[in-house]
Parts: sequence; structure tokens; C-alpha cells
Amino acid sequence: MDWKLEVVVIPVTDIDRAKDFYTGKLGFRLDADTNPTETMRVVHMTPPGSGCSVVVGPKVVPAGTDLGSSASLQLVVRDIEAARAELAGRGVEVTPVQTLDPRDGGKFAFFTDPDGNNWAIQ
Repeated sequence: MDWKLEVVVIPVTDIDRAKDFYTGKLGFRLDADTNPTETMRVVHMTPPGSGCSVVVGPKVVPAGTDLGSSASLQLVVRDIEAARAELAGRGVEVTPVQTLDPRDGGKFAFFTDPDGNNWAIQ
């Protein structure tokens, strides 16, 4: 049996702000923006080339909620320098590329979304 991770729900305080960040600054494709009920909005977005999407909306938390330890997600790219430059060019505050362990050559850059959810680029 295959177990595929295809959707990750990310907690946010403001659905429109999150949608603008993920589609506008990160370049995620907007798959759906729906209201399945009168009180719920679901925005489904997919990173370019990814089989896994992110969803915001079903889990809305009050403004001021510390989400810094809530979600930690990782994007894998072929060219981390180009990916970092692209995000920085779109206004994303992303760290310089760093090698966390020189023995394996793994390079990473980090950023957070407007709600403090943590992202790594590898």
C-alpha cells in the first residue's frame, strides 16, 4: 500500500493574507478557493512541480497566536541559490544559504510565512 502525503493544512490568522503570500510571493498555484460551509473557507495551493499541496482556511486561529512552532515545512529544489534569489526578489525575507553539516553537503535557506509558520528550502 502506498501512503502519499498530498495535502498539509497550515494554521493561519488571516486567510487572504496567507493566500496572497503563498500565491504572490512564493509562486504557488491556486487550485481552489471555496466556501464548503457558511462558516468555513478553504484555499488550496500547490508549489510548482510538487505533488503535495497546502491548504489554509480550515484552521484559522486568533491574531496574536504564536505559530512559530506550529508548522515546519520543507521545499526541495535543484538549485538552492536560484530558489533563494527568486524568493528574495519577490520580497520574501529568506536567510542566506547555509551548509548545516559539511559532511553531507546539505544546503538550506529558511523563511517564515506572515503567521510565523517555518519553512526550509533544501
